[in-house]
Amino acid sequence: MLACVRGGKPAKGHKTCPYLPAGLRIDRPNQVWCADIPYIPLRKGFLYRVAIMDWFTRTVLAWRISNTLDAGFCREALNEAIHKFGPPEFMNTDQGSQFTSFDRTDPLKRAKTRISMDGKARYPDNIFIERRWRSLTYECVYLHAWETGSPARTGVGRWITFYNHPRPHATHGGQPQAVVHFNATQTDQQVQATA
Repeated sequence: MLACVRGGKPAKGHKTCPYLPAGLRIDRPNQVWCADIPYIPLRKGFLYRVAIMDWFTRTVLAWRISNTLDAGFCREALNEAIHKFGPPEFMNTDQGSQFTSFDRTDPLKRAKTRISMDGKARYPDNIFIERRWRSLTYECVYLHAWETGSPARTGVGRWITFYNHPRPHATHGGQPQAVVHFNATQTDQQVQATA
């Protein structure tokens, strides 16, 4: 069974947003990003992981691991992704309090990113990152019985690097996600420069 944090609900006073990508043609990087929080089982306890992923290329742009569900680690991952790649047009998440918090939504609003949230109990709305977590869980997490967070962080980091860079991806004709993301981003910048 996939290890996910279920029942994500907005905290009192947090605003949810409608699901926006329905019917949207996703044809370039930084058009739609997504995020999700599953957990990593340890021998005694567990940790939470979050990733910011680009829907078009399936590249994990930034990620963090935390021993609490405080929104801070989500904000750090988002800030890193925006710093490296600029803001996306759309950001899609579930309705969990980490994603509906002001700390998380304010940077997106300031960047003029349209905030989108899955429908209640609608994991297919964010299927790309759900599938990424399933792959990570079965190919990495379940193969180790980590005692503490340090080896878990190292193992997850190695897997994400492998998944982004050398691993071929069928969606992109066998090219790794990071290569597709870099090439498409460079092409977009060249087109904008000549316009």
